[in-house]
Amino acid sequence: MNKAEVLKEIIGQRRSVFPKDYTDTEVSQEIIDEILHSATLAPNHKRTKPWRFKVFKGEEKAKLASEMQAIYKATQPEQLFLEKKYNDIGFKINKADAVVSIVVNFSAMVPEWEEIAAVSMAVQNMYLTCTAHQIGCYWSSPKLVDHLQESLTIEENQKCLGLFYLGNLQE
Repeated sequence: MNKAEVLKEIIGQRRSVFPKDYTDTEVSQEIIDEILHSATLAPNHKRTKPWRFKVFKGEEKAKLASEMQAIYKATQPEQLFLEKKYNDIGFKINKADAVVSIVVNFSAMVPEWEEIAAVSMAVQNMYLTCTAHQIGCYWSSPKLVDHLQESLTIEENQKCLGLFYLGNLQE
């Protein structure tokens, strides 16, 4: 199969796969590094490299799950609070082998939309690399991420665009 056919096949297979379908086996650090490296190959105007990624695994990931649940509980009016949603937040984060925060850094050198587009292309590269390795993944952008400035050390010129979940798939 030539490169164009391989690429077409990977693009065609790319899809969001949710944590409920992940196994409990670990994604190797080598593959995670490759996924993040492929993200940095995305085109970006004036080479601003506007993406900022932070990988959460193990204890840090469990802490993120607890924090997200606490944020949900604190920001929901009592009559709108759903125990199922609260539990789902923790389940998704804990079931994923790794969770990557997706943050855009606005440089002021180019329009903000261009930097958001560059980060989106970086995430697409992550999706394609996961697909090539048969790693399940999906990009979630819940409103709750707006409350993660402190734990993600988000600066004034940055914005969290969501979380990227990944995990091995059942064969």
